[in-house]
Amino acid sequence: MSSPPNPTFYLESGTSPQPGPLPPVRPLPEEDPPWSGWDVLGLAILTIISIIVFLFASTLVAQHLLFVRQPASDVAKYPLVTVTAQMLAYFVLFAFMIVLAKRSGARSFWAAIRWNWPTSWPLYLAGGAALAFALQGLAHVLPMPKELPIDRFFQTPLEAWALSLFGITLAPLFEELFFRGFLYPVLVRRLGPSPAIILTAAGFGLIHAPQLAQAWAPVLVVFLVGLVLTITRAVTKSVASGLLIHMAYNGTISLLLFVASDGFRHLERLNQ
Repeated sequence: MSSPPNPTFYLESGTSPQPGPLPPVRPLPEEDPPWSGWDVLGLAILTIISIIVFLFASTLVAQHLLFVRQPASDVAKYPLVTVTAQMLAYFVLFAFMIVLAKRSGARSFWAAIRWNWPTSWPLYLAGGAALAFALQGLAHVLPMPKELPIDRFFQTPLEAWALSLFGITLAPLFEELFFRGFLYPVLVRRLGPSPAIILTAAGFGLIHAPQLAQAWAPVLVVFLVGLVLTITRAVTKSVASGLLIHMAYNGTISLLLFVASDGFRHLERLNQ
């Protein structure tokens, strides 16, 4: 049996044992959420199912209480009914998001999704307003359709108020939670920042396509909004920063419609 090497020999001879090759060090991923792409797909499917279920329930309730003599197919198209169904579905979505985020043992849901409220929040609000004016200028030189499905939400002042408030508050919150909070970090981990930014913005644009008659010009505008929001998330590592821009963007558009229609009292002016 051979004896173990004598360390004195190396000291006397001036040599030292040669270490073997070190394993390559892999850099930590820029984003490493505790949820997977399958979890995000589950969120999307749950959202669709929840909207359908709550639309059916909201339609039955509205028909029973308010529109007794009207067919359910017509009641389901009323903006207040669809907004109510979407709002209820968002709360189900939020509960599932919390479950996914808490699996990591994070301090809180907001820490897990990188909420990170910015100290310079007024700048992001100003940026959202500036983005709205810039893209409205672009929209004027693009071939925009004269009528869009979303126009039906502006038939009465009550509907206009409901959509505006929903579009400034709950809609941007849950869109940012899903796209920039859950989807983007999964795509970054899998594909890297640049493809993740483009795909996240594309998904954001596509979910708005049905409201925009699948017309490429308005969908392009929404894609550009999504691009700015996702780049903001990538640079600041903050979902809250994108939310502020998103809320300010929607709020500015709603304010312009409010002014153009004399406080939503003359909605016919919006189609002139």
